[in-house]
Amino acid sequence: MSPELVRFKPKFSFVFIILMMSGWLCAQSTDLFRVEYSHLPENSSGITTSKYRVLANYPIKLKQDNYLFVGGEYNRFQVDFSKPFPFDTSGLEKFYIVDMNVGYLTNWNENWRFISIITPRMASNFTNGAQSDDFFFNATATLWKEASDADKPFRIVLGLTFNSTTGLPVPLPLVSYYKQFHPKWSYTLGTSKSNFKFQEKRHSIELALFLDGYFINVQDDIVLPDNQIGSKVSLSALITGLGYQYNITKQLRFYLIGGGTILQWGRLRNDKRQSTFLLNNESNQYFRTGIRFSLF
Repeated sequence: MSPELVRFKPKFSFVFIILMMSGWLCAQSTDLFRVEYSHLPENSSGITTSKYRVLANYPIKLKQDNYLFVGGEYNRFQVDFSKPFPFDTSGLEKFYIVDMNVGYLTNWNENWRFISIITPRMASNFTNGAQSDDFFFNATATLWKEASDADKPFRIVLGLTFNSTTGLPVPLPLVSYYKQFHPKWSYTLGTSKSNFKFQEKRHSIELALFLDGYFINVQDDIVLPDNQIGSKVSLSALITGLGYQYNITKQLRFYLIGGGTILQWGRLRNDKRQSTFLLNNESNQYFRTGIRFSLF
């Protein structure tokens, strides 16, 4: 489908809310370090998107099993347009997301650990430096239970998360459940990602279903042909793919995943976060690769 002007009712879709929530949840992973590249190649919309991501978190032991985590994340998006649009796209070619993470981990009781994280975020094309509309705020509080030495290891994460990009002024639920039901087989069911995995000591293969996307401020408002304004840009994608991971050590891993988007919407939005222009709703191929050092 070619790009077209579209009007929407002033509300967010359920998928978009979950995407914006889970996009942040993915950033708040258990990784201590990650370098990653992902790519959505050109489809009939004429848009190609590449993302470069670097994440680092550092644990500071306070006392006994209490830890303070500090860190940050940097994302750079390169968007290429091969087809003309009815407005200037030069302000949509490069975007940046910069996060600062502060987290706290403690034992809630003998079975559960409590984790809280706050994340101030700057998300913008930064054509005129940093501005107030570039600032977003995210926070989460979770309880985490894990039995890694059980006959059938499992992990449960239950909590609440607040994400200023969803437009909802209330915390939203966070749920993730992992179980290794066989020495070489496991599955995960969760808000942002579900998978079915085969794993050996060094290698693992997974069939995954997950959400990806972004919500970013556009500093120089884009005047659309119908006199609407584009001041934000968002991408929401539901992706399925086949992934491979090689465990270099127990915590250091190389990974790659290839698949495609089942659902996808790239949109311009106004200051009220209502959709004003549909950039891309065609399915895409999807590729991601990287290296990560993780807690588990």
